[in-house]
Amino acid sequence: MKRRTLLLAGTAGAGALLVGWLALPQRSRLGSRALLPAGEGEVALNGWIKVGADGSIVLAMPRSEMGQGVYTALPMLAAEELDVPLSAVRIERAGTDAIYGNVASWVTGLPFHPQEGEREDGFGRVKAARWVVGKVARELGINATGGSTSVADAWEVVRTAAATARATLLGAAALQWRLPVDELSVAGGVVSHPSGRSARYADLAARAAATPPGTVQLKAPQDWRLIGKAVPRLDIPGKVDGRATFGIDVRLPGLKYAAIRLCPLLGGQPGRIDAGRALALPGAERLVLLPALAGSTAGFAVLGRTSWHALRAAAAVDVDWHAPPGPALNTDAISQALEEAVRGGDGFVFHETGDVDAAAAEDTQVVEGWYRAPYLAHATMEPMNCTARVRTGTVEVWVPTQVPSLARDVAARVAGVPADAVTVHVPLLGGGFGRRLEVDYVAQAVRVAMDAGGAPVQLLWSREEDTTHDFYRPMQVARLRAVLGPGGRVDSLAITSAGDAVAPRWMQRAVPALAPPVDLPDKTTAEGLFDLPYAIANQRMAHVATRSGVPVGYWRSVGHSHNAFFSEGFVDELAAAGRVDPVEFRRRLLKGEARHLAVLELAARRGGWGQPLPPGRARGVALHESFGTIVAQVVEVSLEQGAPRVHRVVCALDCGMVVNPGIVAQQMEGAVVFALTAALHGGIDIRGGRVVQRNFTDAPLVTAARAPRVETWIVPSQRPPSGVGESGVPPLAPAVANALFSLTGQRLRSLPLRLE
Repeated sequence: MKRRTLLLAGTAGAGALLVGWLALPQRSRLGSRALLPAGEGEVALNGWIKVGADGSIVLAMPRSEMGQGVYTALPMLAAEELDVPLSAVRIERAGTDAIYGNVASWVTGLPFHPQEGEREDGFGRVKAARWVVGKVARELGINATGGSTSVADAWEVVRTAAATARATLLGAAALQWRLPVDELSVAGGVVSHPSGRSARYADLAARAAATPPGTVQLKAPQDWRLIGKAVPRLDIPGKVDGRATFGIDVRLPGLKYAAIRLCPLLGGQPGRIDAGRALALPGAERLVLLPALAGSTAGFAVLGRTSWHALRAAAAVDVDWHAPPGPALNTDAISQALEEAVRGGDGFVFHETGDVDAAAAEDTQVVEGWYRAPYLAHATMEPMNCTARVRTGTVEVWVPTQVPSLARDVAARVAGVPADAVTVHVPLLGGGFGRRLEVDYVAQAVRVAMDAGGAPVQLLWSREEDTTHDFYRPMQVARLRAVLGPGGRVDSLAITSAGDAVAPRWMQRAVPALAPPVDLPDKTTAEGLFDLPYAIANQRMAHVATRSGVPVGYWRSVGHSHNAFFSEGFVDELAAAGRVDPVEFRRRLLKGEARHLAVLELAARRGGWGQPLPPGRARGVALHESFGTIVAQVVEVSLEQGAPRVHRVVCALDCGMVVNPGIVAQQMEGAVVFALTAALHGGIDIRGGRVVQRNFTDAPLVTAARAPRVETWIVPSQRPPSGVGESGVPPLAPAVANALFSLTGQRLRSLPLRLE
């Protein structure tokens, strides 16, 4: 790529991240810096890369590390293009400049620009309607870690930024030595010439900063030394020996602690409060009322000398809770309402081809199934927390967040200061899964810190508050109806689903300036049903977006998490009705889908499909594409004391080019355990406006002793990287349900999976 002034990279993709300006004024129209801020002895070469005095490479890191390995994968991209050891690259938290913005790509779930050949169905119309929202989000420079976009967004951008830095360093050496640049080479951060001349990057950096990059050429895949290698993760040693700092580990001089209690009636608020006995306890200091902030339920916080003192005092407060107006929320009633919404048939049609009604009139074998998925909590291992310090005119927060720019904005709104008066520090995240896309706990921490006299305050949620005041994955109901012809041929497929819309609720809470005045059809909730890969001539996929009043948000793999259960469970039903092997049935439907077929074949082969199993065991299969990645899983199950036990999960996937196959395998392993917990144990019930589940005793996790063996097999690809963090979740539940059908003959259409 020729870049004389290198303005943009990746503008055709989902990230559209700016690399950093070399020829523009110091302040751009977005108010962003042209270069990274440089410390003593450092030289910034663009908006992503600078060189340290010791020759180290500093990479701007706009993404949050929550276990997905981004603190290793992105430095690998920089190290590759700069020809330095991975150990020579260190990261520095990027600021909130617009050059790091990417939120539009996953908030809307749509690219910024309409694509050539866009199909003219409901989904295409939604893309057109949301294009303006996406463009505005990009211009605002909102950055986020979500939607499995970190590596995909960085793939071209970080490599281009590093390659540009490399070109300027080579150019600087060529000018200094008066030698042709094409005679120079780089190895280990040292520029060399056959004549014997050499110089470290650190020696050339100052001159390079004033040198045009000339022609910027990315390394060819055959020349890669790091990309594609299973390099050990850089963040693991600190997590093992305790040096790693998570949000909950932040310790500042004079730190006070705060514990919250929110109204147990969702949407309610506190009435009469008697804090006398609570504040008389040792270590308790004061009570601070908390209004409903950033979508949270109202309540209060108690300040204490330690977190234990604060939690103990908060529990001792005597309070009368007031319910919100209207009928109390109840999951049984919500489930019934969703079923009625599906029967009403008024959903937005995201995709339609052929004539479903005409096909139904011609055949006699009709298969229909009703599928259901419950509300789900995120249950991150690190409960919600935020440390805040409010002084005259300034705010500083230390927060494990997926959206640092939105955390800054909500802190500014609560404290009544400009956004540029807020400093955000992002430590490691003890799990995100979409929960830390919310900023309610940031708003609460800042509000409490405003009453702390300038002292820093660490706000900590208990596990009970975390479980009962989450932004849950929405409950969903779907009806799937198919018409089968001779030999198990699928002549038509009609799907109607219903559930609360996620995207508009999240935007109202987190980005109110971008929230549309009316709800648009929610693609993120319906995805995974309207874009099936199967060759079926007559299809209609519709979704009814509802508003139950239950707080809902993004949950790992979003709509795919439940829609894959619906579609892949039903595909197995059709295979059984047609008396066709489930893998063979999918093969027939994957005409023209070479990538999907290759993934299915690899999973079947490595999973031993068709091979004998010990008595009492059975296999199940599922295939699903999400976040640009195709995953097939073959599972082996048995029954232990009447309950399902998953022994082995074989994952095959096509995720494009792989930066680090070790991290891909780790992501699949984590996704399987996460999804298995939801499939076997997950569910949030609401009775009388209160969440029933409160802790892991009510909503258990899959433990290490019960975790299956997970094998990961990657299909080689030359496509750019796609998402991995979430794509391993969707196929797990249907694969387990399908295996249980093979084992017991019971077709399970509701989550969590319960045998009769």
